[in-house]
Parts: sequence; C-alpha cells; structure tokens
Amino acid sequence: MEQYLISVFSGLSGTEIISYGLIIFSAFIFVLLERFIPYNKGQKLFRDGFFDDLAFYTIAQNYILSIIIFSVIFRVFQGSGNGASESLLDGVPIWIQLLFFTVSHDFYIYWMHRWQHKNRYLWRIHEAHHSPSKVDWLSGSRSHALEILINQTIEFAPIVLLSGSVEVIAYKGVISAVWGMFIHSNIDVNSGKLRFFINGPEMHRWHHSMGKGRNNNFSTKFAIWDWMFGTAFLPDTMKADIYGLKTYFPKNYFSQTIFAFRKFKPFRKNPEKAGIA
Repeated sequence: MEQYLISVFSGLSGTEIISYGLIIFSAFIFVLLERFIPYNKGQKLFRDGFFDDLAFYTIAQNYILSIIIFSVIFRVFQGSGNGASESLLDGVPIWIQLLFFTVSHDFYIYWMHRWQHKNRYLWRIHEAHHSPSKVDWLSGSRSHALEILINQTIEFAPIVLLSGSVEVIAYKGVISAVWGMFIHSNIDVNSGKLRFFINGPEMHRWHHSMGKGRNNNFSTKFAIWDWMFGTAFLPDTMKADIYGLKTYFPKNYFSQTIFAFRKFKPFRKNPEKAGIA
C-alpha cells in the first residue's frame, strides 16, 4: 500500500498536488467551523452515511469518473475534431479563462438543476444528492455517477476542446470542490448583501430541506441566478432543520446507484407526491 501511494503521488504534477492540498485543507477548515459555529447545533461529524459519502462518492467514484471523462470521452472528442479551435484561447490570461468557464458553467448548472427537479427522469439521478438527512461539508459529494458524468463532462469539455490552459482545469476543479463543501456545510453564515450574488449555506441548506425551500435556491456558486429568475427563498426568522427525502431511499452506495433505474410508478400530477422534490 505504501509503494502504491508513493507511485500515485509521484505521478502528480505540481498544480495537481497544490489543488488536492487546497481541497483537503478546506475540508479541515469546514469541519472546524461546523464545530464552532454550527447552523444546526448538535449535528454529529460522523453522521449516518458519512463513510459511504467519503469512501465511495468522494474518493472512489470521483477517481473512476475522472478517468472516464478525461481518458475516454475527451480523447474521443479530440480524435474526431479538426483542430480548428486549438488557437482560440492562445494568449488569454489564465484568470480570464477561469472566470469565463466558472460563470458560464454555473449558469448551465442553475438551469440543469431546475430541470432535474421538474423532470422525473432527471430527478432519478439527482435524488441521491437530496437523500442525506443531515447536511454538512461532505454530504454534497453524494451525487449519482450518471449525474456527475453529465455535469463534469459539460463542465470541462469546453476547456479541453478549446485548448484552454491545463491549470484552468485544475483550478476550476478546486473551486467547484471547495464551493460545493461550503454551500452544504453546517456553518451559520450571515453574508448580508453578498447573499444576492454569492451562494452559501444560508440559502442552499433550505434547498435540501423538506419544506418550501427545496424547490428553490438552485444556484451553486452565484446566487444571482435565483434572484434574477425568481427562485430565491430565504426566510428572515427561520432556519432549515429537517432535510432529506419524503420517500424511501436505500442506505448504501451500491443500492443507491442501482435504485435510480427502478421502474416508475403510475404518474401523478402532483410532483411532490411522485417523489420529485
């Protein structure tokens, strides 16, 4: 095992090492903040499903899907191209590339997320993300493999196909990972007027609740999409406290993955009764 770990880390670039280091360091900070300024008090660190989320969703699934996306899918795309886009981003500073791809992908995710809550087929691959009854820095990693495959392919494909900087892929991965941990974290944050622009746990935890907020607050990084398109929900005098699904959902990773492909029950007009939330 020691030799395997050495071989893995020795094959990483400097940018990759820094990226993984930032993600791990951020996770540590979020864990500490959840202990000192919790949104929901008394929530355990090692909650139900914690180790499945860490071992299977965060580590194993992300590792396997990254190989599929970057070593298989993108090679097929690049192999079928004519190279016309190779120089489109030449000379464009990394920070501008990063800003452009971050904002444009976040806009896509907002609308894709809304669609997932309205479409019963897409909901099947999204419901795993809403299944944790306790929401914290790690629970956001619980997403069906097919959902991750779709969203991350769309996230990184433009960067690869337009021959964007390799560093942009790494930095964008860090932003997505850290921001995902932040908005799900059990941290009591009052961002004031920033909440109209930047998404955080004060809004996103409502999205994971069983109450009215679960069909609102679809934004990931930039809350401005919710405020612009009328899906923002943020009560002044209440906090979200009950999370998860109203319907049955399996407990372990493998059952949760297969469960998405179960047969549909007769369609009901009320989406909440049909399990869409």
